[in-house]
Amino acid sequence: MDDHGPPNSLSRRDAARVFHPYAAAARVDLDGPMVIARGEGIYIYDEDGKDYIESLAVLGAVSLGFGNKRLAAAAARQIETLSFYHTFQTKTNPPVVALAERLLAIAPPPMAKVFFTSSGSEANDTAIKLIWFYNNALGRPAKKKILSRHGAYHGVTIATASLNGLPANHRGFDLPLPGFLHADCPHHYRLGRESESEAAFAARMADELEQLILREGPETIAAMFFEPVMGAGGMIFPPADYCRRVEAILRQYDILLVDDEVICGFGRTGRMWGAETYGLRPDIVTIGKALSSGYMPIAGLMVSDALHDVVRRHVETLGVWGHGYTYSGHPVAAAVANETLAIYAETDILAHVRRIAPVLQAGIARFADHPHIADVGGVGLMASFELVSDKRTRKPFDAGLAVGPHLRANALRHGLIVRAIGDRIGFTPPLVIDEAGIAEMFRRFARALADTTDWLSQSR
Repeated sequence: MDDHGPPNSLSRRDAARVFHPYAAAARVDLDGPMVIARGEGIYIYDEDGKDYIESLAVLGAVSLGFGNKRLAAAAARQIETLSFYHTFQTKTNPPVVALAERLLAIAPPPMAKVFFTSSGSEANDTAIKLIWFYNNALGRPAKKKILSRHGAYHGVTIATASLNGLPANHRGFDLPLPGFLHADCPHHYRLGRESESEAAFAARMADELEQLILREGPETIAAMFFEPVMGAGGMIFPPADYCRRVEAILRQYDILLVDDEVICGFGRTGRMWGAETYGLRPDIVTIGKALSSGYMPIAGLMVSDALHDVVRRHVETLGVWGHGYTYSGHPVAAAVANETLAIYAETDILAHVRRIAPVLQAGIARFADHPHIADVGGVGLMASFELVSDKRTRKPFDAGLAVGPHLRANALRHGLIVRAIGDRIGFTPPLVIDEAGIAEMFRRFARALADTTDWLSQSR
């Protein structure tokens, strides 16, 4: 018997049988996983009843918090009415039609059609296939390369993991595939030159992107995938004027822009879409997570009229659009997503985010004077910072110290779930969080930070 219970505990039973994503199997076997038993509002509770504030909204998904009875009722009603049917060929169901209409009514630029998937990875993978199909339809078989950025995250299928600019998604998998290109990460704090202003850095990043396009040949590059805020790469916020410059270059060379809103969409940045916050006009928008507040697995992509018209005409030639998933447009998932969007509208979630966002940003700014906290920033209900050894020189901690993971572990002891991407710490709480929730979140964080600071002092 150990800290994770006797051999028949849930933690031990899981460790013996479940293959966990993003985990070191040996560590899971040794320690056993943390068992989350229930959730309510911004809190989750482990099997012993201890509460934790979920400051990540479960990877950015649970926008309406836990235990929303309207979403539970919507799922139950739909299960009783039509538990499942596919949308292949000429079949559909009422919730999926209503959801497509709702989404197109709020799309960032006008869009023509919605294709539904079960995850953001599937949505971005579908976008890649659609882009290749589109260029074949236009008689441009060489225009197939896909641009992304170092530090980007777009999924874990073979193709979307190739899009990622994260070594952990490539090591051991023979990835990335050929034809996937990565531009520099627009992280001014880490990659800006000495005395280089944010505007000058943005101009340099755009120029280097253009040089990459010219080296490869614009006639070979089909699209660029773009997160408005780079989430899994460390919650990197784009420097001023960067997005406008990038889009202008893509338009110049006839390269499609795919806006990955899986994290930023549905109010996270204070606008419905990250594209609106940063002034982007994409050709394809991929969505997920907060589409159903994480209550059901549903995602998808919205496609512009110009792109869809080319694809539709090519399908007529070929006879079929040979792509789809069993659960594309699952009626229960679509019903929950419809109710989620209805709640956003009825509660004016965007107004709430805009009202509460300054409280979050002021809360994290109070830690900016800490000797080991730098690059504090955010937008809407997203905020992050970097743990550094020396603020004056921007010297990072030795990776072997694992300071970020140590802080994350201390936060867990104090009842707070935070994200540590190396030594970058991020906060994306449920959109329904209030002033009291933010205050308690940062109280718990302050205690974890104090423990980490003491540990660092002792280590030295």
